[in-house]
Amino acid sequence: MKPTIGMTVWIVLGLAVSAVRAAEQRPGPELPRIRPDYAQATIPPNIAPMNFQILEPGTKFRVAFRGPKGNPFEVSSTDGDIRISPKKWKAMLEANAGGELWIDISAERPSGRKDFARIVNPIAAEPIDPWLGYRFIKPLHNFWKDVAVYQRDLTNFTVSPILRGERFENGCVNCHSFANNNPATMTIGIRSQTYDSSTLLVQDGSVNKIASKWGYTAIHPSGKMAAYSINKVNAFFHNAGLEVRDVVDLDSAILYYDFDKRVVKSTPDLKDIQRLETYPAWTPDGKWLYFCSAAIPWTDRVTVPPKNFDQVRYDLRRISYDIEKDQWGKAETALSSEATGKSILLPRVSPDGRLLVFCMCKYGCFLIYQPSSDLFVMDLQTGQYRPMECNSAFSESWHSFSSNGRWLAFSSKRQGGLFTRTYFAYMEPDGKARKPFVLPQEDPDYYEKTLQCFSVPELLTGPVTIPEKELAAAVVGTDAIKTPLPITTATPKAGSPPPGKKPVERE
Repeated sequence: MKPTIGMTVWIVLGLAVSAVRAAEQRPGPELPRIRPDYAQATIPPNIAPMNFQILEPGTKFRVAFRGPKGNPFEVSSTDGDIRISPKKWKAMLEANAGGELWIDISAERPSGRKDFARIVNPIAAEPIDPWLGYRFIKPLHNFWKDVAVYQRDLTNFTVSPILRGERFENGCVNCHSFANNNPATMTIGIRSQTYDSSTLLVQDGSVNKIASKWGYTAIHPSGKMAAYSINKVNAFFHNAGLEVRDVVDLDSAILYYDFDKRVVKSTPDLKDIQRLETYPAWTPDGKWLYFCSAAIPWTDRVTVPPKNFDQVRYDLRRISYDIEKDQWGKAETALSSEATGKSILLPRVSPDGRLLVFCMCKYGCFLIYQPSSDLFVMDLQTGQYRPMECNSAFSESWHSFSSNGRWLAFSSKRQGGLFTRTYFAYMEPDGKARKPFVLPQEDPDYYEKTLQCFSVPELLTGPVTIPEKELAAAVVGTDAIKTPLPITTATPKAGSPPPGKKPVERE
């Protein structure tokens, strides 16, 4: 039978519909694989160029950077390494602050040009604090070597040392802290077999050496005093597991130091002989101190580890404080480990006082060796808490807020579980975290080459300006403020480790 005109029309229409449906079912362009994974992450308007590698096959690559505003620009590469012009990058981000950055990548192949789906990076309106203080250390446990605290200008790639252990015979530098993201007031812990253990206090351009070993430190928002822990930590090893290293805190307490009077004090609820108190953190108004506290389930304080080390779980507690009267209230539990079934650690309160970010893991106090450690956020008005969106399958640990409260810096081992890196996540006012990104480096392949860990990230409003040589001179000098401890219980005094023993290295 010969087809009629009507039949022909229906055939043509049918073929057209089939073609449209086939096109709809075919996958569109996929996102390109890049390393580090910066795709779709919210970024600050003042961050350094986010150089990356393209992990797609090709003989030549073109990357176009565009936005709703500003002048677009391109970067070409034959090896997939994309190094961005700092000047053009800065202009593009500033022009589109509060908007978007569009990244279009194409690859030349023998079969022709391959265009990938556009990468869209939201650009926040709020900047990140321009400096970062961090500890730079190898992932070791038994050597004090090449341990240092550095600072990085986040708007470019400038790195400078705050203090290196090599300046005092390969001593250990750790536990750095700042007041309100301000580098003008700083404490930094020193451990040295030659020069003993001490703490440096920097205030108004001067350095004082305190003849006492401070642990985790929280400087009061007033800049007049600091609460700090003293910890008897010991390392041990498991036979197998994703992480074989572990740490137990055999005894600890929280003390506080008056900067003007140069005296150390405490209060009963922060030095209970039957409990472990650690990780102090002030609210922005300085009226509350949050801390972590766990009952000691063992009587043997010598054997490491104690038989029931994996039963230790910390509660989140808080205690009121009036700095004018130097008066403490009674400690109260904000969140119990019995309710969560996990150990609650490392609280930090947002600058507006609304949110509290903390970590939880299966047990213990040493997050960096706990693959189960995740970040959580609590609304302090309601007491409700939830896991943060920026968690991974590996350990998330030390974290700090930017001074505007919109950025969170945190430590993560998400790149394979071994090396600690610093990540940043934009935080919405309700505490929701957007996709994080790793600290940008000038070399796109940097993280595939370095064996160093970045840890204890603290966001700063400016650089530490006290010269390193002045800090080192204070360490090796004989002048030191003597501070007798107000503790006569089983909690050990701060000082040098027992003969033949070295405290565990804190990544």
